[in-house]
Amino acid sequence: MKKLAKLSVAVAVVSVVAGCDKLDDERIPPAAVRIAFNTVHEWDLYGTPGALDFRYFIREERVPANYPWTSLTYTGFGGILLVGDINGEPRAYDLACPVECKYNVRVAVDMESNTARCPVCHSEYDVFTNYGHPLSGPAADDGYGLRVYRVAPGNQGEYLVVQP
Repeated sequence: MKKLAKLSVAVAVVSVVAGCDKLDDERIPPAAVRIAFNTVHEWDLYGTPGALDFRYFIREERVPANYPWTSLTYTGFGGILLVGDINGEPRAYDLACPVECKYNVRVAVDMESNTARCPVCHSEYDVFTNYGHPLSGPAADDGYGLRVYRVAPGNQGEYLVVQP
């Protein structure tokens, strides 16, 4: 009976350990992130006020062109993908593909599949329902997720996109 109990415990431990998939969402190098939306009007204009909305922010390329860029605006390693998830909650990810790890190889949203896709390795990521987790391609094989940033209210009521 003791052998059966020990075997059961061993099988349970192995099952738990083997069943845990580890997601690496820190493969992209850390870089400064700060995007401020100082008024509700700015949020409505440049943010993601609704479900399945998305915007790209790339400081070096001034994308979007009419955003009020300042010296305090930083957009991470490859840029920022700001989305409104399926509930309309804002989420933010680094645009750089974690498989390629290059600042200029960026994922792009595919509205037909509601995913973000890398043009080089063709990995797909769930950005609207599952926090940037990989769905297919080398990213899914290796467990590489998009780097996640925090979207939160600022000190004076504005929205801020910042590092976690």
